[in-house]
Amino acid sequence: MLRNTLIFVLAVAVQTLPAQDRAAATSEQPFKLTATAELVLLDVSVNDAAGKHVPDLGKADFQVYENGKLQTITQFASDDVPVTVGLVIDTSGSMRSKYGDVVMGALTLIHASNPKDEVFVVNFGDRVSYGLPDGVPFTDDVNKLRAALMLGAPAGRTALNDAIFSSLHHLEQGRRDKKTLVLISDGGDNSSSHTSEEVMHAVRESRATIYAIGVYDADDHDQNPGLLRRLAQVSGGEAFFPARLEEVTAICRQIASDIRTRYTVGYVPIRSGERGSSRKIKVTASAPGGHRLVVHTRTSYSLPDADDHGEASRKAGL
Repeated sequence: MLRNTLIFVLAVAVQTLPAQDRAAATSEQPFKLTATAELVLLDVSVNDAAGKHVPDLGKADFQVYENGKLQTITQFASDDVPVTVGLVIDTSGSMRSKYGDVVMGALTLIHASNPKDEVFVVNFGDRVSYGLPDGVPFTDDVNKLRAALMLGAPAGRTALNDAIFSSLHHLEQGRRDKKTLVLISDGGDNSSSHTSEEVMHAVRESRATIYAIGVYDADDHDQNPGLLRRLAQVSGGEAFFPARLEEVTAICRQIASDIRTRYTVGYVPIRSGERGSSRKIKVTASAPGGHRLVVHTRTSYSLPDADDHGEASRKAGL
């Protein structure tokens, strides 16, 4: 079962030192605290009204609200850091005429991404399969990723829910702190053992940011753009629905840029209720001149139960 990995539990011991010694200790060894706390880390994208990324914002430009209560931001970064990325590609029979454009778009995304990203490929038709060779869970080798994409032979029905569920599990094995899925599909689901409700629950418990590209035929009765929008909204990503297949490559280039320019915003939540409850998140950003900014980030999470603290701590590598 996937657990909420948005929450990192930090538990360490405080030492009472003179101010000068504390400064020296801070520069030479990890900072340590006595009590436990939940640190919520958010992966945040900021665009202007025209959809262009807004760079060079600082911590003071962001406001975070949890259940309507303003939080104090304790962590902030805007570096282009490597991420763990899963390319989740629909290879059902209805993708046959679209698959060349999809592969071209996926390769464009790979080339435009941070060269140190660790990437995996999931192909799904009737069933879910992983494109990289056995024993290679992730790679930054473009040739291996190209080969993994070329393995897809469009046929059969669409196990979209199973593909997302499996990809979220695989994503958590990655070494990078930031996790992303890029899903490209032309329809809904007609072959999975998992339901869309199970998938949404797994998304809320993961720290993945999901980008979805829906490439639909007008007469596709299985299409489910609502699910793709929910996956993106809940996880803090974006959903795209190109009018023409030729737009997929440009969208993939835009997604690669967005992944590389996202902000990391963290806070320790002010506790005001019971454990295990769902918490709503709202993040706003302001710019000089008062220009309207659009923020994409996770919209909710669930606090872990007390018994989950140890496992959350282990997952955080602490």
